[in-house]
Amino acid sequence: MKVQVESVSSIEKRLSIEVDAQVVNQELSYAYAQLAQQVKLPGFRPGKVPRRILEQKYRIEVEADVVKRVQAKATIDAIKAHDVKAVGEPFYTGGKLSPNAAYAFTARLEVKPEVEVKAFKGLALKKLETTVDDAKVTEQLDRLRQARATVEAVAGRDTAKLGDTAVIDFDATKGGQPFPGNTGRGVSVEVVAGELVESKLPQLEGLKVGAQQTFDYTFPADYRVDEVKGQTASFTVTLKELKERKLPPLDDAFAQSQGAETVEALTARVRSDLEKGLKTRAETEAREELLKALIASNPFECPASMIERGIDYMLDGALGSLMRSGVDPRTLNLDWGSLRQEMRPRAEVEVRGSLLLEALAKAEQLTVTQADLEAKHEELARDSGAPLAQVKARFGTPEGAESLKARILEEKAVALVRQHATFS
Repeated sequence: MKVQVESVSSIEKRLSIEVDAQVVNQELSYAYAQLAQQVKLPGFRPGKVPRRILEQKYRIEVEADVVKRVQAKATIDAIKAHDVKAVGEPFYTGGKLSPNAAYAFTARLEVKPEVEVKAFKGLALKKLETTVDDAKVTEQLDRLRQARATVEAVAGRDTAKLGDTAVIDFDATKGGQPFPGNTGRGVSVEVVAGELVESKLPQLEGLKVGAQQTFDYTFPADYRVDEVKGQTASFTVTLKELKERKLPPLDDAFAQSQGAETVEALTARVRSDLEKGLKTRAETEAREELLKALIASNPFECPASMIERGIDYMLDGALGSLMRSGVDPRTLNLDWGSLRQEMRPRAEVEVRGSLLLEALAKAEQLTVTQADLEAKHEELARDSGAPLAQVKARFGTPEGAESLKARILEEKAVALVRQHATFS
């Protein structure tokens, strides 16, 4: 086989390949032998149909199949022999395949670009903010108390106020006529700002138990009941009972219900969890900011196929997250084309940024030691809550080990850029 490799651009190569006639004949013979086992023709026993008969009936189909197989095998061999870093599917052009003759064709391939990081020092970045103030901790503690709140009858008060839960009877008409769902008895609603269709009735504020109130309400244009969709109805509401949410006191007993011994221990845990979440979000945002700055300082051509693969990776991650949370993506009626377009800018930043960080690690001769690997194993086990042995086993394969090394090298490259950045 003869191969000539030419650079079309920094991200594309053209392979001119000529396959020996002997290989072509072998592929044709194999194809016709396989076909002979499958076809049934009158007057011939299975597997005994002469090749000349098969050529008369199936030559076009057989040669088309052989062309595909010859092109694929020859291209793979050429890529390996000439160390072509292909990143996409080849686009083929070629002449006619004939028995006893060499077959020549060309394969155009997108390739991984040779990236050079010319500028990475002095990038303007923002400082990471990972401090959680006391107000955020108190807010989260209140959420935990809200989750354990009980609803009890209001004592010593018969007038509704904002925040109450009200038990009501209601009757409604539209143009003086009833409509589906126009009555309700013993219905619980909240006396808070919002929409009636969401069981929120701020109009009840100041109303006494046993009293009635009449008001008009216009239903949303997309309301599920066609008869009143976008139309106005008159509601008469009778306030039957008032209830209020009672939060448990923030004491050691409550802390113990949350798996902590004391209020101080629960507060410390909440602060730690909030700081961990804030740190994760801040690091994600800081990484994206760093990559964008690095890309802006080091422009280069990037293969479209790498961007598309980046989108595939992000889409797989998003769908996997949905399925792990119990949501079947097929029920969401997603517009896949629009979704891919939305993900494209982020995918491009990730692909370009990863190529630059890889090039920087190589140029600066960054390395991964055994101590680095051990520390990363412990970090992953700590963050995921998985046993250390399980994490080590996951990255114990050659592929897993290489993936982890690449991850550590990228993190070291990010740290190097940040070390030489200016922060505001």
